[in-house]
Formats: sequence, structure tokens, C-alpha cells
Amino acid sequence: MSAPKARVGRRRSTSWEHISDVAIDLFMARGFDDVSVDDVATAAGIARRTLFRYYPSKSALPWGDFDAHLDLMRGLLSDLDPTVPIRDALRTALLAFNDFDDTDRHRQRMRLILETEALQAYSMTMYAGWRGVVAAFVADRLHVDHRDLTPQAVAWTMLAVSLAAYEHWLAD
Repeated sequence: MSAPKARVGRRRSTSWEHISDVAIDLFMARGFDDVSVDDVATAAGIARRTLFRYYPSKSALPWGDFDAHLDLMRGLLSDLDPTVPIRDALRTALLAFNDFDDTDRHRQRMRLILETEALQAYSMTMYAGWRGVVAAFVADRLHVDHRDLTPQAVAWTMLAVSLAAYEHWLAD
């Protein structure tokens, strides 16, 4: 019997989604605190170094490619007719932003993000990006600076409504 041939060439590629899905599976099975970055890398079939090319930290893993989602939301908002009232535009974009093909996976992701104490500080960093998209849109519509009170208040309010809706959804 001959020995298996050594693999030639580059390892198979991976994706943000694959790594995040593997991490979520491990976190759900064993708990966030009991899973290491090395555990995720091994289960994903990649090197630790490769994992860190995609994600800056273990806390970032449940979020997936959140920057791409923010870009999507930014695009949704910019594509809306400028005559659409701000509240309607935000509602439309928010509903589209939260429309996922794999509802069960998204429920697991949000349960991890919202119910894992160790993720709360990192989540605030991620929410800042989300609030930034909302504040920039509102500021543009009102012709004010994104740091002004109204765009910031709308962004924080939208975040609060979104988080409350997610908590309600998870309780079902």
C-alpha cells in the first residue's frame, strides 16, 4: 500500500462566512469562553494566522463580515429616493439589513452576541459602526454634521429599537 501523496499547491481558500459559521457552532456547543482561537482555526481547516487575516480577535468571529453588511446598509440608504421621509427610509433599510437567508444561523449569531457577557464590550465597538451609517444618512438628509445631536440621537434610538426587537425575537 502506498503512502498518501503530499498535497501540492495552496490550501483551499476559506471565507468570512465559513470561519464565522465554524466559530458559532463551537461557541454554541461549548460556550464562548471554552473555545480558543486555535480551536476555531483547527475546526475551520485553516492556520491561526489565516484566521487573523479575516478577524482581528475571537470576539469578532460571531459578527461575520460586518463591514460588508454595513456597506450593504449604506448602499440601501443611498439608493432610496431622497423624497422618502427619513423614518421610512431607515425602516426600509433596517428591514432589508436584517433579512437573512439562514434564519436559524442568524438566531444563533444574535443569541451569542446579545447573551454572551464576554462579547458586550466588543459589541459596542461594532454598534458604533452601525450607528455611524445611520448618523451619516440622517446628517446628509438634514444637511448637518453627523456629530450633531439629531443624527446621533436617531442613530442611538435606531440601535435601541433594533436590539429590543432582537431580544423579543430571541425570546420567541
